[in-house]
Amino acid sequence: MKRQVLWQPPVILVVLAVFFTILFYADNKYQTPPPYGKSGVITLSEGDLERDTPIFLIDGWLLTDEHETDKPTYIGEFSNLQRGELSISPHGWARYQLTLRYEGEPGIVSVDFPQLSMQYVIALDGTRLTEGEGNGRITFLLTPGDHVLVVETSSKLGYYSGMYFPPALGTVRTLSRVSSLQSFAYALAFLLPLVLAAFTLFLWRTGGSLSRWFAVLCGCYALYMVRYFVFLFAMPVLPYWFFVQSLALYCLCFCVVKLTVLASGRGSSSAWRLMSGILLAFSAVLLVLALLTSILPWAVVVHGRLTDIYYVLTFGGAAFFTVRGIRARSWESGYTMAGCAVFGVGLLVNLLFSNRFEPIRFFWQFEWCGLFLVLLFGVMMVFRNRRVLRENEALTNHLEEQVKKRTEEVTQLLNERKAFFSDMAHDLKAPVFATQSFIEAIRRSSVGVDTELRGYLDQAEAKQREMARRLQGLSTINALDKIEGERVRVSLQEMLAEIYAIHHGEAEVQSVYLIVEPPQQDAFLLAQPEKINILFENLIYNALKATPRNGSIRVSARVAGDKISMSVADTGCGIPEEDLPLIFRRFYVGANNRKSGTGLGLYIVHSIVTELGGTINVRSTVGMGTEFMMEFPRVV
Repeated sequence: MKRQVLWQPPVILVVLAVFFTILFYADNKYQTPPPYGKSGVITLSEGDLERDTPIFLIDGWLLTDEHETDKPTYIGEFSNLQRGELSISPHGWARYQLTLRYEGEPGIVSVDFPQLSMQYVIALDGTRLTEGEGNGRITFLLTPGDHVLVVETSSKLGYYSGMYFPPALGTVRTLSRVSSLQSFAYALAFLLPLVLAAFTLFLWRTGGSLSRWFAVLCGCYALYMVRYFVFLFAMPVLPYWFFVQSLALYCLCFCVVKLTVLASGRGSSSAWRLMSGILLAFSAVLLVLALLTSILPWAVVVHGRLTDIYYVLTFGGAAFFTVRGIRARSWESGYTMAGCAVFGVGLLVNLLFSNRFEPIRFFWQFEWCGLFLVLLFGVMMVFRNRRVLRENEALTNHLEEQVKKRTEEVTQLLNERKAFFSDMAHDLKAPVFATQSFIEAIRRSSVGVDTELRGYLDQAEAKQREMARRLQGLSTINALDKIEGERVRVSLQEMLAEIYAIHHGEAEVQSVYLIVEPPQQDAFLLAQPEKINILFENLIYNALKATPRNGSIRVSARVAGDKISMSVADTGCGIPEEDLPLIFRRFYVGANNRKSGTGLGLYIVHSIVTELGGTINVRSTVGMGTEFMMEFPRVV
């Protein structure tokens, strides 16, 4: 929590107060040095044109419109032609005149007219130099004497009308440098939020609603800041841009409150539902008033007053949910408190410096506050996602530890089970075989053995053989479990050659033909050779038992793509159809093998095939033979 000291409201307020104080004196058209205009005339000297800062033509203009003639005014005094008179339309025709009285050597100068949100015509000494809408610039030769500069405007829509932003006069080099710097600043302020929005949406997907609303906040701020380029390039949407700009600003304020709510953990509270309803209703009313400014004179004033109320209401909502976040011990509360401080400063400077500040090179004060809010919430998102990543990493490490611990426990349990079955099989072997010896001794002596006792002996002998078979199976499983070590690449051709070498002798003794058909092209599978030998040993052993003299056993393999197919087929007695679904079960013995089978051979075969990532199927016809078909993944 110590790192949040920098985000505390008192610190933010002091920093912003110092910043905006410097900004007011260092980047304010209304704080530039003379010359100043008066009574329709501004006197210029050659030295004035040589300075690095433009001359801002603020004072001394004479305004003529439908209601006034040659009224002295300064640019920025009134935001529209209504001039506080609710009965007068804020729109219409206006003419601004200023005489440039120059004393010095002739020189080329330019005059920039920013953000003329209406049709305009600019003339000098009675000669029309340019016309259009948006930003305007004229360049001319300034000679000693008086030159009459006239700007005529005609507006029908929007909140602003007439000439509201002071023109700048200077050399072409000076104005180009200032214009380039301002264009770069606005381009950066437009692109940076878009990058943050994209980064949030596409890379920080773990952020949920907070990330999405931060992206919307960035998008709204970027949309608002694009206004500079709308005027610069006189885009077709310029006459309606006031409406778009207002929508972006209201949405930005809504996002500030929403982010504060989410950061406080109160996203579904009744207080937020009430606040969101009020803000949305307010926004709708303000947008309707913005549309009505062209037909209802009072709509401009009401729109301005309600906009100020909307800002205060937004600030109050953000502050309310920030306090709730502090009470809920939300770690984001430090950032939301800082955001409220920035928002509050924005409201304050908007009220205190109305018509007293206009930037030379950078942004308006409330635009700075919007940029600070975007960056502030961006920092919050960075730390939030870092916190989420740390928590995920800690959770992952914890899960890895738990998995490792459980794996060790399971491995130990399996080893104990193997040891138990091995010991049990060893300990039971002696009494089981001793029982068989006693039964055989009783049968040989025949003393006192009647029919009833012989039946009991038959049952005991059957049970003894079952116990011996089970013990043999346990021994087989234990032997298989002891095969450990990594899997290696096993050559298919070499493996089949070894199978033939091991089993062809036994097949010849039983007069059975063992046929091995390796593939033409060698291939490899990943396995433990000992288990492969056990697999084919069980299949061939079962085939030998089932195949009569002069029969055959065929072991074949083929390679297709990334698969290896192998089969073991015999011409033996076959397996009844009802037994086929059961043959891979552990300890299952068919009717033909009740006396000698353990019920584990095919179970072990199935287990090994599955362990190697393969599949095994069987088809059989009684009296014609059986075929086991296996498929394994091929390795390079």
